[in-house]
Parts: sequence; structure tokens; C-alpha cells
Amino acid sequence: MPQRVLLKLSGEVLAGEAGHGIDPDITSELARAVLELAASGCSVGIVTGGGNFIRGRDLSSIDRITGDQMGMLATLINGLAFRDAIRKRGGSAVVLSSIPVEGIFETFSPEKAEKYLSRGDVVIYAGGTGNPCLTTDTAAALRAVQTRCTRLLKGTKVDGVYDSDPAQNPEAQRFKTLTYDEVLRLDLKVMDAAAIAICRDAGLPISVFDIWDPENILRVFKEPSIGSQIGGMNND
Repeated sequence: MPQRVLLKLSGEVLAGEAGHGIDPDITSELARAVLELAASGCSVGIVTGGGNFIRGRDLSSIDRITGDQMGMLATLINGLAFRDAIRKRGGSAVVLSSIPVEGIFETFSPEKAEKYLSRGDVVIYAGGTGNPCLTTDTAAALRAVQTRCTRLLKGTKVDGVYDSDPAQNPEAQRFKTLTYDEVLRLDLKVMDAAAIAICRDAGLPISVFDIWDPENILRVFKEPSIGSQIGGMNND
């Protein structure tokens, strides 16, 4: 079996500099980079966030459960957009949703994902886990384990995991490697605790890197040291 990765894309990166909605240029460039990764012999799955449309936790006027459900719907929009961006680049992609939406999506199952991944499609997992109170980071970890990925690539706004926010602290230090337990103990918040625990229990390495340069998608796959590595490489 070729190497198989799960790429976690935030909704914010699809919005580009505007910070909301979908930027067609950056989405097209990300699709190109994903297809380059697939062309390298890697099987690729993707989980999209929904923060470019809504963050339920920021809406004080609605219930937490309702906000999370709204966020899950936002990831469906992003999944469709990214699927078509890949297709317009000449690639083959399919969206599998954790939420049944008859007539638009197929519903996720590991067996369906395996079928499409094995034939070379980029598979986009939308709808989060299908449950409120769980983030799309948790969905990414879960789908990566369910589809037997060898690595999880987590794109962020910065070039790795830092001991504090580098946007607020110019003295912040970047970690080259971390164990899963160090991430949890230091409360580094690069991914939520549930996602880290899923990866730890499965022994799934996480590479954290700067997604704002789409070229980094292939770079970090070839050389994890350009970002921060969590777990793996005898560092579990």
C-alpha cells in the first residue's frame, strides 16, 4: 500500500486574506498542491474546517449544540468547494459526509473511503464527526485512523508548534519534536485533547506546518522537520 496521509485544512485558509467565505485563488492553489502530493505516490484524504463561515462558540445568542451543528454544515460547503477546485485542476475527488445529505453527498464509511482512496481519488471528509461538542481536529484524527493513514498533516497559521503564541510573544520558541503527552501536559492547543489522544493511542504521527504557503504541503510530507513533529520517529 502507498503511503496514506490525512491533511487537515482550516476553514480560515480557504478564505485567504479576506478572512471569510471562500477565496477561489487560494483554494485553487491548495488544490494544485494536494494533487502534487497525490502525484508523488501518496494517497490523500482531507478534513475541512468551517471557521470561514461560522464559529458557533462565538455566537452567544445560540446554544452550543446548535452552533456546532451550524459549523458542521459549513464544512459541507467547504468540502464541495474543495472537491470542485481539485476537479478543475484535472484531479479526481469525492466528498464523504458524516451527516446524511441525500442527493448531494455519499455518507461516510471506512469501506467507502477505502474504495475511493484505493482507486486514486482525493477523499474529502465533511461534516466533522457528525456529533456536536467535537472539533474538526478530532474528526481529522478519527478519519486518519479509520482509513489507516501513516501521517496526519495539520496546517496552521504558523510554521509549527510554539511554547506560546508567536503573534503575541516575539520570544516564543518553536518545538521541533514533541511527544503526545507533552502536548497534553503543556496544554499547547495545537489540536484539541481528544484528537491528540486518538493519534497517541493509534501511534499516528502528526506534522504541524505553515499552510499559508501551499508548497509546504508537499515539503512537509517529504521532510517533516520543516514544521513540528508530534509522536512518531521513536518519539511517542
